[in-house]
Amino acid sequence: MNVRCFTLGAFQVNAYLLEDPVTGQCAVVDTGDGPQLANTLMQLDPRPDLRAILLTHAHFDHAGGLADLQQAFPDAVTWLPELERPLFDTLPRQGSLLFGMPEFDRPCGRIDHELRDGDAIDVGQMRFHFLSTPGHTPGQGCYYDDTYVFVGDTLFAGSIGRTDFPLSDPDLMHASLRRLLALPGLLQVCSGHGPTTTLEQELQRNPFLDFLRRERGMDEPSGWSLPLGRWN
Repeated sequence: MNVRCFTLGAFQVNAYLLEDPVTGQCAVVDTGDGPQLANTLMQLDPRPDLRAILLTHAHFDHAGGLADLQQAFPDAVTWLPELERPLFDTLPRQGSLLFGMPEFDRPCGRIDHELRDGDAIDVGQMRFHFLSTPGHTPGQGCYYDDTYVFVGDTLFAGSIGRTDFPLSDPDLMHASLRRLLALPGLLQVCSGHGPTTTLEQELQRNPFLDFLRRERGMDEPSGWSLPLGRWN
């Protein structure tokens, strides 16, 4: 699978273009907050054969560009975690109501299919498994194959998704991180913000995963301290 990352918008969201090298069929993971991704993909030569749009969660910075992308690629099928639908439906007023930023109110766009934990999606010869990882949002989820896991705002290099937003749940986040870190450690983690990492690297080094290391009887890394910066 060929993977290209586009970092978009005011919140520097990573959207991913995934291409099956055999058939040329493509999927996108997350959309950014506006028309930037649609404009970028339309300018590629050749234009991607976009068949699927996979949303990790429904915060405006990840799903706010859906309507623009669907206008540019009307035949692409959109998938959303089932538990994320109520948050998705707030997009036209989400910026205003939840974050005090009315400039980020966005149209919903169209959802064709809703996902449950354990579902699989085929695009060309690519198969993506869906893992439900609520906590950052009620329905946040990850898509993975044998090499990559696209985690949205569940996990970052050196951090995790925020759980102080409306509808976030720290206890659910801890449970989700346990499930995510049970996947093979060699999986490359493609996060919604920041650089790529691996599950094994995060299990060994991420200061927010100390509870997992304790549960597994692992030694704590020496010389680390909790980062002072904000995570998304």
